[in-house]
Amino acid sequence: MMKETRPSLTIRKAELETVCGVTSKLPENSLREFAFAGKSNVGKSSLINALVQRKALARTSATPGKTQTINFYNVNDDFYLVDLPGYGFTKANESVKAQWGRMVERYLRSSRQLRQVFLLVDMRHKPTGDDCMMYDWILHNGFRPVVVATKLDKLKKNEIPKARKLIRETLGMEEGDVLIPFSAETKLGREEIYRLLLEPGKDCPEASRDLPEKKGVNLPEKKA
Repeated sequence: MMKETRPSLTIRKAELETVCGVTSKLPENSLREFAFAGKSNVGKSSLINALVQRKALARTSATPGKTQTINFYNVNDDFYLVDLPGYGFTKANESVKAQWGRMVERYLRSSRQLRQVFLLVDMRHKPTGDDCMMYDWILHNGFRPVVVATKLDKLKKNEIPKARKLIRETLGMEEGDVLIPFSAETKLGREEIYRLLLEPGKDCPEASRDLPEKKGVNLPEKKA
């Protein structure tokens, strides 16, 4: 197994600052925000912990769909990592799922500091229909997702090119769209994500501000 890479970003502060539920008022932050979406158990918490260089700031769980809130992690008083609710395996009823979907859409549409949305997919498998739906939904809300393919360390080296190609083709990614393979074990891919987080002069996309309201949006869920 490859050795863990040394981080280029020094983390002086990393803390969970705000937790928003379906009835909560979203914060009006002055710092840049970077949102992370993905199905339950794809490794969002592990990725966030790797980025902030902490073992358990974002809590991992054996219970799929446990994250039912939007969590804002303050990093160095410079930017926020925003953990969106996981989709795919939640046992919540349809009305609650619809509430979560509206909450996430409200955030994507209203945040004036949101700079980028990262969509996590499992590199070992073909993206699911739910992954494709979320990718298209993020596009609809005015952002081009950066796709992070997790669990890189679970693949053999000769399997990686095929996996990358399958993800790009299945999601319908364009030539210039960014795909970052990532391993929570070795931290490979972390530096590429850091470069996007620290990229100067990245403006907040405005396309979503003029989109018509879309009613009845649900987070993708696992099909029976």
